[in-house]
Formats: sequence, structure tokens, C-alpha cells
Amino acid sequence: MYILKIKGTAKIPDYIQLRDDRFTLLAYFRVDRPEKALIKAGLSGKEEEIKKLINEIPYGKMQKLEI
Repeated sequence: MYILKIKGTAKIPDYIQLRDDRFTLLAYFRVDRPEKALIKAGLSGKEEEIKKLINEIPYGKMQKLEI
């Protein structure tokens, strides 16, 4: 699974994309509201780890998510 942080503009907030190994979009959610999207993506119980990672990763760089 891969994670990508997208920088928003003044009117559009920052977003996160979660993609599988074939780069198919699994989840697309706002940085400040990840809870529901993570549960739908099957990552419940790992919200705190992913929130911490979201705050650390740079914008525009796709990274491998190993959870």
C-alpha cells in the first residue's frame, strides 16, 4: 500500500491518497479527518500510527506504507 500527501490551496484543504500495489485508489480523505476513511479502507486500529505518519511525510512524495 502507498500513501501520498497532497497540498491544498486557500479554499481546498490538504488531502491524503491511499493506493494499493497496483496504484488503484483505495481511499481519499482530508488530512484533518482520517478516521472514517481509514476504517472503510480496513485500517481500523492503526489510526494513530497513520496519523503520525501523515504529519511526518512531505507533500507530493509517494511512500510505501508498511503496516
